[in-house]
Amino acid sequence: MRPQDIIRKKRDREQLLPAEINFFIDGVTHGQIADYQISALLMAIYLNGMNDAEQQCLTEAMLQSGSILDFSSIAKPKADKHSTGGVGDKTSLVIAPLVAACGVCVPMISGRGLGHTGGTLDKLESIPGYRVGLSATEFKDILEQVGYAMAGQTAELAPADKKMYALRDATATVEAIPLIVASIISKKGAAGLEAMVIDVKVGSGAFMREEERARALAQALVKTGNSCGIRTRALLTDMNQPLGSAVGNSIEVKECIEILRGEFDPGAQPVLDLSLELSANMLVLAHVDASLEQAHERLRQVLESGKALERFRQNVAAQGGDPRVCDDPSGILPLVSESHKVESRRPGYITAVETTEIGHAVAALGGGRVRIEDKIDASVGFMSEVKIGDQVTAGQTLGMVYSRDESRALEAVRRIQAAYQIGDEFKEDLPTLIKEVVNE
Repeated sequence: MRPQDIIRKKRDREQLLPAEINFFIDGVTHGQIADYQISALLMAIYLNGMNDAEQQCLTEAMLQSGSILDFSSIAKPKADKHSTGGVGDKTSLVIAPLVAACGVCVPMISGRGLGHTGGTLDKLESIPGYRVGLSATEFKDILEQVGYAMAGQTAELAPADKKMYALRDATATVEAIPLIVASIISKKGAAGLEAMVIDVKVGSGAFMREEERARALAQALVKTGNSCGIRTRALLTDMNQPLGSAVGNSIEVKECIEILRGEFDPGAQPVLDLSLELSANMLVLAHVDASLEQAHERLRQVLESGKALERFRQNVAAQGGDPRVCDDPSGILPLVSESHKVESRRPGYITAVETTEIGHAVAALGGGRVRIEDKIDASVGFMSEVKIGDQVTAGQTLGMVYSRDESRALEAVRRIQAAYQIGDEFKEDLPTLIKEVVNE
């Protein structure tokens, strides 16, 4: 069997056999197939797709390419949440302690930001001392102590995915649905999950901007996840404007801590609403609660009692961070006081937001990466003060850019100002936060 024969077959729109897919993924894992051959197959898959059988086989081959974590000694249901990425998308920081406080083990393998999207690991590392590079033993110990742990993908977990993802980014094949499905499910399956809720973002700040394509991705994720033995559900959620108010690493952590403390501004309400809905679905899939209504009541109790905040505190301490961040986020997190207003150019109503551009503007401040090796400045960011549908006057503040570098800040102000579209008439069809639930 030769790699070029497999590439040719997919190039010509033929179905790959399980033996061919397994051969190729084994070669990727052990460095026996060249990068240019991997890239060629990725492009062939991007252009010609895969059927359900191929997608299932690809996912299982990538899942089996490395170690699978074993948490069977932890006598709790194991569940996680995954997001396809967006701007201001910080719900993992709220969901993990909430669900853990409800008695679920949450082994969260998270990622870093790239391009316009933020990364959970980068946000957590803005907490002084917080470590995300955990060994398998440390990860399991923290799960047993706290109920949840947050770490990055290691070389042992789905190594074929790690190699292929880097090449997908470099070859403009990231958006291929079979490759997205195999990447997500293989990583999550390697984390020993029993249940998973996937937040599929759709809109101007998402990788999937059209609802039809986002729905197709959600259906493929659910079908493949269930076929791999993970009870899976997907929610299509809005990414036509930043989620909450904060965009940037430290200020997003601050917003999440304020939510857990019950001391947040109204602009952060969508973060709480979405976190609760995703968490409730996790509890139902984990068989902790029989209905979403029961799950919401349980979540309300652990939030209002302070138990979720206490879980967050325990996790920060267990992963080497400064737990005082839970009491004084503004004093502990690296934040900057230097700010610049983003002002409305004219009176009217906010009709749309080019959310991807806001993400890119914050990344250009130093809050994100253009290349994976770029260093993050956790202190920079943007705080939005308006939502789609709001009426504004000329010169009204749309939000604040935070950065010590004035020239970069002024460029971010210009880009973000242009990202807000203002019209003369009120927008009747306001974005719906949760658009659809996909169960199969």
